[in-house]
Amino acid sequence: MLIQLPGVLDAQALAACRKALDTVEWSDGRGSAGYLSSAVKNNKQLPDQHPVARELGEMIIRALDGNPRFTAAALPSKIVPPLFNCYENRGDYGRHVDGAIRPITGTPHRVRTDLSATLFLSEPDSYEGGELVIEDSFGPTEVKLRAGDMVLYPGTSIHGVKPVTRGKRLAAFFWIQSMVRSDQQRSILFELDNAIQEIARVTPDQAALTNLAGVYHNLLREWADT
Repeated sequence: MLIQLPGVLDAQALAACRKALDTVEWSDGRGSAGYLSSAVKNNKQLPDQHPVARELGEMIIRALDGNPRFTAAALPSKIVPPLFNCYENRGDYGRHVDGAIRPITGTPHRVRTDLSATLFLSEPDSYEGGELVIEDSFGPTEVKLRAGDMVLYPGTSIHGVKPVTRGKRLAAFFWIQSMVRSDQQRSILFELDNAIQEIARVTPDQAALTNLAGVYHNLLREWADT
């Protein structure tokens, strides 16, 4: 399931991100890739422990803490601190799949990558190319969102980034371990939650709402691993 989260960062936060990232010295993105991925990775990346990466990553996590759509879609248990990359001068990332387990640099902790997230930091008209291409059973989907918008997609997906032929594409990316491991089960819960919210908005006095909410929470109780 691909889920778009609009407006994760507002204009002020985006301006702060871009200003900070304009001052950094980028590293070769292949340094953080696995054996197979490094052969198809052609971008620049901010080192995990760089002070700017840590500061901006904490800002993004705070924004997500107050985002109910993110919570409903991801049901997060653990989040890898956001990383940052830059694509320009025909930089791209070929077809690859993310590793199933991601270490958190500087700690003994590991995160299962149930969900991948890309948060776009550059306006789409400021660069050409750079579409995030996510493959699923219906074929490839190209994603290129407004600055501040984010896409969530299953960590099991094969994906890549098309070459950037003009301008600069800045983004944050990270992984989430969900309380509900199955993408299908998360999809059911997300759709049910959306339906409950819509019914509550249109006809809030329905007694059946309590029953539907009970179904949601009983399914979550059955499937969640905290």
